[in-house]
This record gives sequence, C-alpha cells and structure tokens, in this order.
Amino acid sequence: MCYNCGCGVPTDDMGKHPLHQGGGALVEADFTYMAKVWDMSVEETKKEVYETLKKQLSKDK
Repeated sequence: MCYNCGCGVPTDDMGKHPLHQGGGALVEADFTYMAKVWDMSVEETKKEVYETLKKQLSKDK
C-alpha cells in the first residue's frame, strides 16, 4: 500500500486488498495487472501513470 500511505512497502496491501481485486490499496500487483491488460510493460505503465500524475499535480498549484 505504499503508493497510498507512504509506508515504502509496495507489495503490502495493509489488509485493504489490491485495487484490481476490488480493494482500496494501490500495490505493485496492480501495476502488473494494468500492464498485462494494456499489453504494456510494468515500466511503461508506471511511466504513464507518473507523467499523468505530474500533469495533474502541476494543475493544482
């Protein structure tokens, strides 16, 4: 859940279950799932998410 709470453990869903399984924790397995569904690498998927978040965060300033 480190993508949500900042714990630094990207594989630990903290008991909230991964997003791709209907839970509330964004974990490493979610990026793997998204990459597979979109026929992308995990690295490409993370890069696209990162770039989109950067754009969204710059709008908030």
